[in-house]
Amino acid sequence: MSFKGTDIVSIRDFSREQIDEILDLADKMIPYARGDKITKALDGKILSCLFFEPSTRTRMSFETAINRLGGRSLDMGTPSMTSIVKGETLADTIRMLEAYSDVIVLRHPHEGAARLAARFSQKPVINAGDGAGQHPTQTLLDLFTMRKQKGNMDGIKVAMVGDLKYGRTVHSLAEALTMFGAELTFIAPPSLQMPKETIKQVEKLGGKPKVKSKLEEVMSDLDVLYVTRIQKERFPDLAEYQKVAGMYRVELDALREAKSNMIIMHPLPRVDEISPEVDATPHAKYFDQAFNGVPVRMALLMLVLGGEL
Repeated sequence: MSFKGTDIVSIRDFSREQIDEILDLADKMIPYARGDKITKALDGKILSCLFFEPSTRTRMSFETAINRLGGRSLDMGTPSMTSIVKGETLADTIRMLEAYSDVIVLRHPHEGAARLAARFSQKPVINAGDGAGQHPTQTLLDLFTMRKQKGNMDGIKVAMVGDLKYGRTVHSLAEALTMFGAELTFIAPPSLQMPKETIKQVEKLGGKPKVKSKLEEVMSDLDVLYVTRIQKERFPDLAEYQKVAGMYRVELDALREAKSNMIIMHPLPRVDEISPEVDATPHAKYFDQAFNGVPVRMALLMLVLGGEL
């Protein structure tokens, strides 16, 4: 299919074949992402970043991606320094940005904001995370990382551990992995388990996810351990956060039960979910995962803007 002009709002909008097409192009982008090759495929194109929430990897990897492709980025900065504080609506802000740029990358605290923004823009809108909803580009880079490390995802055993309720990365990823035939286990306390809506969607796609509360029950059987941060900022009640903070921490000792080729992933930032001692083991792939955001987002920008190498 032609992706030109397409909004990237939810992983649900794409088939397995379309995801494979994105990942195949991302593979070709790696030498350009590293700076080993130079391209001006998107020379003259402008990307606008509109982030209502903090971001390090997503924002910087999008900016790196457009620059590596010969384009430029516009950063709106913090909302407090824009007309948003004067009462400008999201719809009007999006209309303004489409006049200044060729593609808009939006992160917003409210679920559904990216879909709304896409309705008001004639230029492609890319969802960089909306509340506890979707984060499709993170899902794509996670899939890309697993494919690079494991060859394919059919039948691999993946456990997602930590904050599965508020962690938007795992919602998109669970659905996408099911499309690729992965076997999923959700590990969290009852108060932070995967939302029923996501579990139903996984089952609708043919998956049979397992729900657990203890990581040690499945560690020896895993191909991928996907760790998430307990997101303090999304808890409406601080007391509830304190009950679960630090409940799951991957220590060096725990890896004695793991397969030698099991990989550990994390969307980052981490707080104390993974001991720094784990970083030196061959299991740790979360910094490779962070780099993979660049070639994957380069591929997406090439596709939605119609670039050619």
